[in-house]
Amino acid sequence: MRQLVLKPRDSRIAAVLLLLLALALVYFLFIHWWFVAPLRQVDAQMAELRDTQSRYAAAIAEKPQLQRRIAELGAGQAASAAFLPEADPSAASAGLMQRVVDAVGTHTAGGGCEVTQKMPLPNPPEDDNSPYRKAAVSISLRCDMEPLVAVLNALEQGTPYLFVDDLSLYRNPVAAQQGNQPSLEVQFTLSGYVRPARTPVAAPPAPDNGADNGEAP
Repeated sequence: MRQLVLKPRDSRIAAVLLLLLALALVYFLFIHWWFVAPLRQVDAQMAELRDTQSRYAAAIAEKPQLQRRIAELGAGQAASAAFLPEADPSAASAGLMQRVVDAVGTHTAGGGCEVTQKMPLPNPPEDDNSPYRKAAVSISLRCDMEPLVAVLNALEQGTPYLFVDDLSLYRNPVAAQQGNQPSLEVQFTLSGYVRPARTPVAAPPAPDNGADNGEAP
């Protein structure tokens, strides 16, 4: 069998290629995965932190404008006609019952309608995290369909904003037995919100003038 004999030039080229392959293996096995890759990962994390820091810095720079905007919205909200005009939920409940009486008295076309019962519901406990205070009343009506629709529309479509919940309807069996046109017995809960109370701004503490009066610090 003939042995393959390389020329000196080919031997040098083969040696150089083997050396490069060995250096590449040494680099990837002992340098890249142990030093270069972790450093690149740290560099990527630092770039992400710099981006996050720049976004937070931009948000902090906008804080005064946001605070002014929130104050403007709060002032407009406190003066909004969407809230009940009364100052506390108890007075607001009385106002809600009167609104129902007025709406029933106004919308009488197309049949009869009367308030058979009205009473305030217990005020929910105040939540320190909520700026709104709710007032609610329980209402019972005896109405024909046409005035009932008009009354409900008048309550929910106007201002201040009122909310009709837990609505239940059923026919009056007594009226049906008497041969009269059966009216609807209606029960629902009517609620609204009292405008947020303005929190008074605390006065800054008075400076300590003890040192000026000759008192010991």
